[in-house]
Amino acid sequence: MPVLNSAYKAPYFFRNGFVSTVYSGLIRRVNGVVQKRERITLSDGDFLDLDWSFSETKSNKLIILLHGLEGDAKRPYMLGPAKLFNNNGFDAVCVNFRGCSGEDNLKFRSYHSGATEDLHDIIQFILSTKNYSNIYFHGISLGANLILKYLGERDAVPHEIKASIAVSAPCYLYGSCIELHKLKNKLYAIRFLNHLKDRLKFKLEKFPDAISIEEFQNIKTLKDFDDVYTSRAHGFKDALDYYKKCSSLQFIPNIKVPTLIINALNDSFLSPECYPVKEAKANVNVFLEMPNHGGHVAFIDKRNVYYNEKRALEFIKSI
Repeated sequence: MPVLNSAYKAPYFFRNGFVSTVYSGLIRRVNGVVQKRERITLSDGDFLDLDWSFSETKSNKLIILLHGLEGDAKRPYMLGPAKLFNNNGFDAVCVNFRGCSGEDNLKFRSYHSGATEDLHDIIQFILSTKNYSNIYFHGISLGANLILKYLGERDAVPHEIKASIAVSAPCYLYGSCIELHKLKNKLYAIRFLNHLKDRLKFKLEKFPDAISIEEFQNIKTLKDFDDVYTSRAHGFKDALDYYKKCSSLQFIPNIKVPTLIINALNDSFLSPECYPVKEAKANVNVFLEMPNHGGHVAFIDKRNVYYNEKRALEFIKSI
C-alpha cells in the first residue's frame, strides 16, 4: 500500500527523540490494569508466562502484546495498549518472553528477535484452550520484528489472526546493531548490555560448560553478546548470521494479514533500511507510517494514551 501520511504531532517538549524515549522508558506509568498470570509449557519443555487482562464484557476479540529487548509484560508500553483495548471490548494477553517474567527459564536458550517458534506455541495454546475468533498482534521493537517475521515466513497463518501492528520495528537487525553502537546511543547500549550480562550470569551458573569465564568477560558490546551467547544458544553461526536470518525486512513482502508498521523518523535505534518503503508499496497488506517524531516507542500523546496505541485500535477497527 502507499506509505501513509501520519497525523501524529508530538508535544513540543517531546519532539526530541532522546527526551521522549527516556521519558517513555523510565518515567511513564500506567495504572489500573489487573493481570492474571498463566504459565504455559513450550514444545521443547521450557516455559513462559502470559499475563492476561480482560474486558468488562465477555469478548471473542484478543490482542497479543509482545515486548522489546529486556522488557516484560509490566512495562508501560505493554500496559498502555492492554488498558486501552480492555476498555474497548478486547481481552489482552501480555507475553513475557522466556526468562523475562522474573524467573529464569529452564533451557540454556532464552528469547531473541526471530524466535517465532515460541510465538507459534503461544498461538497454538490460545487456539486450543481459549475461545477467540478474532486475534490481533501488537509488537514493540524486538517484538515488532518477531511479529513481522512470523507473518511473512510462512505460507499461511491461522484464520483467527486478523491484523497486526508493529511499533518501532528494527526490520534490519544489523543496521540497528550498528546504530546502537554509535555514540548517540551509548547510554542505551550500556543499559541493555548490563541487563543482558546480568541475566547471562544465571545461565553460566546452571550451564558452566556452555560459555567460559574468559568469553563472558570479553563481552564488551551488544554484538559481542550476540556472538558469544545469542547465536550459540539459538543455532546461528555468529551474530551476523543471526541478524541476517532473523531480520523481518526479507519477510515483509510475503505478509498476507493487514499490518501497520509505525516507525518514527527520529528513532535513533533504526537504520535507513528499517523503513521498508519499497516493501510496503509492493504489498497491499502492509501499511507504513513514519511520523517525524516519536523516538523509540515514545509516541507521547494526550491523557497518557500514546499515539501508537490509539492508531492500533483505529487500524484494527478499520479492518
